[in-house]
Amino acid sequence: MTTDAFLADCRARLAFDLLSNTWNAVVLWALRDGPRRAVDLRERIGGISSKVLTETLRRLQFNGLVDRQAHPDAPSRVVYQLSALGRTLLAPIDAVGAWAFEHGDEVMAAQEAACIRDPQCPSSYPLTRSTA
Repeated sequence: MTTDAFLADCRARLAFDLLSNTWNAVVLWALRDGPRRAVDLRERIGGISSKVLTETLRRLQFNGLVDRQAHPDAPSRVVYQLSALGRTLLAPIDAVGAWAFEHGDEVMAAQEAACIRDPQCPSSYPLTRSTA
């Protein structure tokens, strides 16, 4: 295994891959206060479909960041909670959120300037333009 940053087998790249999916960080953050049912998560997050939430929870569980607990109640109840490993990502997610709060306007201004210069600007680039 190499120690060169960002190469294919680098652990830093693994971490960036985990955080590059928007929903991963959002779901982890939504679980920070304790266990929740999927329906409660979806309500708390907003804007996420049931399918995407299920896929995200499975991906987070696969990576050891979320634990799934099925309760034998009637009707059956499943809750999700952060694992110990998942909790370790809260501080980095918080740091990225703080950065976005501090520099988000600059990013949006750069996006708008780029789209003014290039009318063919792909709509997928300025993620924040439509919500500004």
